[in-house]
Amino acid sequence: MLTSLQIRTVTRMIIMALLLVLCSCQAEIPMNSKKINGLSLVASRDSLSGKQVERIVTMNSNAVALMPYAFMRDTRQPELYFNMERQWFGERREGIEQAISLLHRNNIKVMIKPQIWLRNGEFTGDMTFETDEEWLKFEKSYREYILLYAKIASENKIEMFCIGTELFNFVNERPEFWKKLIAEIKSLYQGKLVYAENWDKVDKVDIWQYLDYIGADAYFPLSDEVAPAKDEIKEGWQKHKKMLKDLSREYNKPILFTEYGYRSVDYALKEPWNSGREDYVTNHGLQARALSVLYEEFWTENWFAGGFLWKWHQHETSGGLENDRFTPQNKPAENVVREYYGKFRN
Repeated sequence: MLTSLQIRTVTRMIIMALLLVLCSCQAEIPMNSKKINGLSLVASRDSLSGKQVERIVTMNSNAVALMPYAFMRDTRQPELYFNMERQWFGERREGIEQAISLLHRNNIKVMIKPQIWLRNGEFTGDMTFETDEEWLKFEKSYREYILLYAKIASENKIEMFCIGTELFNFVNERPEFWKKLIAEIKSLYQGKLVYAENWDKVDKVDIWQYLDYIGADAYFPLSDEVAPAKDEIKEGWQKHKKMLKDLSREYNKPILFTEYGYRSVDYALKEPWNSGREDYVTNHGLQARALSVLYEEFWTENWFAGGFLWKWHQHETSGGLENDRFTPQNKPAENVVREYYGKFRN
């Protein structure tokens, strides 16, 4: 028979145990339990139509990335050209604003994601300049480019703004410029900020402390095999997933896949970033399988915010079984995206 003192002691122990459980549960509250089910919308020469937005809605997508490109001839001429009349309508200010209005009327969130296109196909992450004078000229041009779209983001009350895409050398070598630019953006725009770093450098920049999301263009290599099975793909993700989870914990910020996707070809997971025009063997099953694994691995995680599928075209006939590019449209992968986005639609 327990004494009254023993009973009180046991009761206190039970209460303490319950409190510990409750505290543990609170520590696991998701940073972002409502996922961003995004599509990266390829700009067109035509305006976005209601019918095209309806197709986006049927994909159970709740967010779209709009990508106004800036062009640079080469690194010897450090000046950007953007919002030009000869650009497609969907990349110019009026096209971006028309798309935002239509998407918002359909309860779809928007991220503006400015990107630079180097004429000779050079990778923007490797871009650098030899003199401080060249850097300053480029920074002036980049500031004008980003602040134009930050102002558009503010005026149209969009939900997310990406301050740059795959610019590792620029971010790494010119930290003071970026601190000032981010402060200036925040003075204009009150929404969520992200930067999109390439998959192999996402843990090598320290810009995340100033932003709301850690952005990764998620073309992580997963397998050297022709057509790996789901278990092999899952295994290929584990080291990358651990790195991303650790990074999220370090900065206490959710991970956002600012781009993700796979081509519908053999060996698609060996170098997922490869968009070359060489002859490939079409493999729609691998594209669908790889996307299934990605959703199962990440969309269920508390520290993961969601992502933007690369890529989605406006026209209904895009993609198809003869197409081996990244789009899932009119391929088996389209049903995979629709199914998983439906599970996590907020």
